[in-house]
Amino acid sequence: MTQTKQVAQIVGTLVVSCPDQKGLIATLAQTLADHGVNIIDTQQHTDLEAGMFFQRLRFDATELDLTRSQFEKLLGERLLPLEMKWRLSFADEKARVAIFTSKFEHCIYDLLIRHRLGELDCEIPLVISNHPDLEHVAKSFNIPYKVFPITKENKAEQELAAIALLRQNNIDLVILARYMQILSPMFIEEFPSQIINIHHGTLPAFMGAKPYHQAHERGVKLIGATAHYATSDLDMGPIIAQEVIACSHIDNIEDLIRKGRDMERITLGRAVRAHLEERIIVHGGKTVVF
Repeated sequence: MTQTKQVAQIVGTLVVSCPDQKGLIATLAQTLADHGVNIIDTQQHTDLEAGMFFQRLRFDATELDLTRSQFEKLLGERLLPLEMKWRLSFADEKARVAIFTSKFEHCIYDLLIRHRLGELDCEIPLVISNHPDLEHVAKSFNIPYKVFPITKENKAEQELAAIALLRQNNIDLVILARYMQILSPMFIEEFPSQIINIHHGTLPAFMGAKPYHQAHERGVKLIGATAHYATSDLDMGPIIAQEVIACSHIDNIEDLIRKGRDMERITLGRAVRAHLEERIIVHGGKTVVF
């Protein structure tokens, strides 16, 4: 009996944004269908105030009748007249991620465990820190750990060295997992919308270094964490995800920090997964997260 060889499905994702106009959904669907692509699912949103259209399409590209480079060229030609910004990715081309950390263990441990469990579909070839303290964490997951000690005098030089290492390792996404250094505008410009930071507070409230202390002073009833893309304006980047937990007058600062760490882990994991799954579109100072 002859067995039919199963062809592995190739899943692609197309994410687009442009000024809203008639026929956008039909144009995108027809463009894909014309070249053997079957749409698996689609999500779209129209911002009526901004007059903007956003869409994410996942499709089966197993029978795509063009090479990927040809398909990208075709999309560029078809979508240019629509003033459309777009990103195309395929599931078999995994993003390469670098984690930056300092001395706090909870976020990096959580990310690496999620990765080991298959929740974060990416490669993590590198952990970078300004301290040697967490090298044992990276080693326990067999990931190289590189230390760039930072001082006022060497900050620019060390950042250039870190950028060179990221480029050498073809890094697509940088995660600041409680990395207690402020990145320079030069560094951030090298990776636009490719640096995710976790802030231990609910932005835009409680910015800065001690948000839990600020929250305690104000007697808040909810504390939380915010994951956002890093920009040259500290703690002002487009927000990706936020989580909160209840607190009360009986909670001291240590209680808030303990509760907040749970929110930091959950929020950062959610944001990283959304980025890896191509579910985020940045527009202005905000995000659309499908």
